[in-house]
Amino acid sequence: MSTIAEICIPTDEFVLRETLDAVPDAEFEVMRVAAHGTDDVIPFLTAHAPDQDDLERALTDDGSVENVTRLADSDDEWLYQMEWVEDIRFILHVLTEEDGTILSAYGNGDGWHLRILFTDRESLSATFDFCDQQGLSLDIKRIYELEDATRRGQYGLTAEQLDTLETAYERGFYDIPREEPMNALADELGISHQALSERLRRGHRNLIENTLVIGAADGPTER
Repeated sequence: MSTIAEICIPTDEFVLRETLDAVPDAEFEVMRVAAHGTDDVIPFLTAHAPDQDDLERALTDDGSVENVTRLADSDDEWLYQMEWVEDIRFILHVLTEEDGTILSAYGNGDGWHLRILFTDRESLSATFDFCDQQGLSLDIKRIYELEDATRRGQYGLTAEQLDTLETAYERGFYDIPREEPMNALADELGISHQALSERLRRGHRNLIENTLVIGAADGPTER
């Protein structure tokens, strides 16, 4: 039976650790990821950082990535394509050995948070054993069957996004007029105003993508 696992990986054991060390406030969110043979991984991901030039200098110096290409700009976020070539034993095992699917991946200075769809519990167990043998730290936060997926699983929300959206709704953030100002909501959640804004926007995007536009366009299947 297909199984979804929510997993955390320390920053220093995964790709882009040099960039996150050089730019501690940088944040990455993977949009699509596919294995390219057995040596590297090619993701599309969005990045946010206080200074774009600092981020791109760090990416240039990061030995875990190659062929970094900026595809699009927005006011405070940039879309990149790149090759992941080091610190990717875990992700290559999931994609090539266990036929897993990366549903979401978000990384910052605190670590990487991934939602992964495995074909069965045995594949998840094999991945855990692989990480143990390789000396990698794999923190499994939650496991649930695809058929029993919660709203988080159904709508592609991370645990942080789900908690933030629910708290915002309960505190009247979406009421007109708004009962809870953004600064107060950020203080309650223990995050910055900017982090709250980013988390809400990503949560809204995931909800829209997985409810209003899912299946609207056909394209190549990627993991």
